[in-house]
Amino acid sequence: MDSGRPAEAEAVRGTTGAWADGAGTHVVGRERELREVEHCLDDPDGPGLLFVHGERGVGRSTFAHAVAARLRARARPVVALACVRGDQDRPLLLALRVVGALREHRSDAGKQGAAGRAEPDAEVLPAVERGDRAAVADALLSALTQAAPVAVVVDDTQYADAASLGVLGAVAARRLAGVLLVLTSVWHGGGDAARRGPAVRWPAEAGAARAIPLPRLTRPQLADLVARRSQAVPEPALVERLLALSRGVPAAADALLTGWARRDAVRIADGHAFLAASAPVPVLPDDDRFLRALHELGEPCRTTAAALSVLWPLGRTAVALAAGSTGLSEREVGYGVRRLIAAGLLDELPGEDGGGPRGWVFRSPLMEHAVRERLGPLERGRLSAAAVQALWAARDGADTATCPEPPAVLLAEADAVTYLPDRIADAGVLLGRERAAAELIAAGEALHPDPGDRGMLRWFRAALHLIEEPAARELALLRCVKAAWIVGDHPAAGRAAETILRDPSDVVSAPDLQELAILQVVAATSVKDWPQLSRLGTAEWWGRLPLPPEAAMPARALALCMSDRWAEGLDLFSRTESVWRPHPHLRLIPELAQATGHLVHGRTEPLARALRTPPDPGIPPESLYSITAGYTLQLLGNADLCGAMGLLTDRGMPPEALPPTTHFLLLLLRGRWDDALALARGMVAKDQTFVAAPQHHLLTAGTATILLARGKPAGAARLIAGERGTHEGHVETFLDVAEAAVLRTMGQPDTADRVLRRGLREADARGYVYGTDELAAALATLRAAEGRAEEAAACLWRLEELAGRTGSGRTRLLYLTASARARAPGSDAARELLHEAVDLARSRGQPFETARTLAAAAAGAGSSELLHEAYELYGETGSLLSRFHTRAALREAGLAVPGRKQATAENEQLLATLITEGLTNRQIATVLRLSEDAVANRLSRLFARSGLRSRTEVVSAMLTGNPLTAKG
Repeated sequence: MDSGRPAEAEAVRGTTGAWADGAGTHVVGRERELREVEHCLDDPDGPGLLFVHGERGVGRSTFAHAVAARLRARARPVVALACVRGDQDRPLLLALRVVGALREHRSDAGKQGAAGRAEPDAEVLPAVERGDRAAVADALLSALTQAAPVAVVVDDTQYADAASLGVLGAVAARRLAGVLLVLTSVWHGGGDAARRGPAVRWPAEAGAARAIPLPRLTRPQLADLVARRSQAVPEPALVERLLALSRGVPAAADALLTGWARRDAVRIADGHAFLAASAPVPVLPDDDRFLRALHELGEPCRTTAAALSVLWPLGRTAVALAAGSTGLSEREVGYGVRRLIAAGLLDELPGEDGGGPRGWVFRSPLMEHAVRERLGPLERGRLSAAAVQALWAARDGADTATCPEPPAVLLAEADAVTYLPDRIADAGVLLGRERAAAELIAAGEALHPDPGDRGMLRWFRAALHLIEEPAARELALLRCVKAAWIVGDHPAAGRAAETILRDPSDVVSAPDLQELAILQVVAATSVKDWPQLSRLGTAEWWGRLPLPPEAAMPARALALCMSDRWAEGLDLFSRTESVWRPHPHLRLIPELAQATGHLVHGRTEPLARALRTPPDPGIPPESLYSITAGYTLQLLGNADLCGAMGLLTDRGMPPEALPPTTHFLLLLLRGRWDDALALARGMVAKDQTFVAAPQHHLLTAGTATILLARGKPAGAARLIAGERGTHEGHVETFLDVAEAAVLRTMGQPDTADRVLRRGLREADARGYVYGTDELAAALATLRAAEGRAEEAAACLWRLEELAGRTGSGRTRLLYLTASARARAPGSDAARELLHEAVDLARSRGQPFETARTLAAAAAGAGSSELLHEAYELYGETGSLLSRFHTRAALREAGLAVPGRKQATAENEQLLATLITEGLTNRQIATVLRLSEDAVANRLSRLFARSGLRSRTEVVSAMLTGNPLTAKG
């Protein structure tokens, strides 16, 4: 080697990359391994060599950065190098570079003699050129001794030359004082390392080296990774998806999170991170480490990998199918498989009793996805057709005498539900149209209702493309419309529905036409297309379509109702009853809409009458489901939990089967607030919050109630503000009630009064009764608290009239508690009202409502013992703020507060929550009804106990779901 040649000089100086200063050194999930390094550093008899190894993407370089940072923190100088591809072909190159780097380090540290900077080339390069390992080892030993104390960290030694590794091992075995070598290398793990490609080449001369393997990340460690990146608590479904696609490999997990973030697929709601509905799997770019490793292998490995990205679920049969589909021989495919295993891209699935492998799987599902997505449609179709035909042949019992290969069977590791229909959908016209379409339809129907959108809609659409007969195509399109609606693609459902409505054939029944017409209305409502909804309320729009009156008229009337023009909608329903009522199926939705309209105007008998009438036994199951869910929503919207549960029991529908928004209201009333909040966060993050009027604001109002009771007034206020005006022209009764509660909590009763009065004015102007009982009760309570008895009495008169007219248990309860507050505390009249209120609340079975009633009864009637029961019920719902105020009331009444330790923890959690909300000490004092000095003292105690030093650290701990303790 001639050191005078520029290429050689560059090899010595430039191609071994030193790490940039300031590189990030925090690693998630490597705390145990870093502690092991610390232990080695603290042990005077510790090893002279640390060997860090793990598979591609497991974070060896990041870990090496972290180790270097720990060393520097101990005032141990670090010389950091990295090997590159091609170094293995140049004997003793790494050793030469280490010697040069050590001498440069000595010069930079001022340890060089007066002669100045020494050039290692003249004395070391001749030994390297001769291959004189002993001379190079002596030079390295001398350089390390003179530079000590020092740590040499070399990354990616799988590319290092064997001679240099031997020299480094021999030097490490000398155990030089103050010298530590840290080497990292790829090791794909499992089986003989020699079969795993350029993996671990342990320096045999190293002696007692310490190996530190880096395993894949666990589910909790991945959750911590997401929390740190998003500053939010990850929902389990996001972590589960991340684990399934990355298999815990940090680089794959990082690529997924980066890809999702670029597509706005990771959503944050109430401090929790969610994956958006139907978020696509990101496709790795060409320069990603996993794809680079594949491209470097060349052919036939790349073609083999592409074929296996489609065929691997067929196990050993995949080799023959890949050969038949790609033009490669089976021998070439087998060679490609072995190379892919050696490179750590495939894993071999061992067979039973030593009978050879069952098959192969991609080590990274993300890599498999990236390879498959790079296939062209023709190539993917051809491979998919081969898979389908093999599975069909096995199912049909093909003659094994004419088929030398064993029958195709799906591996247990494959998704048995989706694999075959996915392949049929990809193969398309390359298969027999009739059988392919029939199987796709059967698979989609078996997966119905497909809440996770695993493939039902895609398969129905693929079947539509295969069907040629016009009548059958129309039925297939109808199937696609319903599937799109179920999986949440409402715009697509609306567009497809209109396609049928513009030119329906005789194969589409009148009930189906009515359903499609109504779906047009609901689709426009769900995407808040108010101009289109207005057009759907006109006779002209429906007059353009060749529809029977029993389909068009109810849809038009519903459009008027959804536009908040309930009186007009009810009038149209009434005038067209003779058209839609005679048919037991056609009257289902109009009856529900009509009962809802009467409920809006304060008339509850139509709803009660509809619920007393049993459904016709001939109604299809999906229609019975929809109508039961609709009536359940009306009952829950009227806070009638008992009625809703009774209906579900009668119809044999489990609560979990309800649509998400209806299920949320059920959980809210039942006091299962953790579940309700998790459901609400997910719907908000995934843009699935649609609820039809008049319950359109109940999801937001209910969520705000939970947030406020748990000490999150700012979050509740933001949620309400974000919902304002989203339903053009609609009243916002429930938002007004929720906002007034937030304002009162924040010490703004005058503003709350204005909000409540405005809400009542707007409702009165439209003849709107639904929900105004809560407005009137809140206004009466606020005015009574301020001593405005006459104004409170006007609200009470309104409440009493509403209770008598509607017969609603909620309205009666609101009247009783508001009336008691307006009377003298402890008076006989107040006691009598509150006694009835407590009995009524307990009969309704709603924990939070009951707790508020008990707290009011204890304050207004002197029944202090009721406070303990209210305290426990608030605990069931996790209402930290309500429990805090109840604790204060217990102490004021001279009663013991149960669970002192738990109470202290709750106080600190509540204080941390309010800090995370961004409230000042003065605002916190208002919310807690304390002095500012008391809040400052509580904050000081929180810092002292937790070890956290600032509000910022408190916020970080809360946002990432960590305990309120400082990090060590």
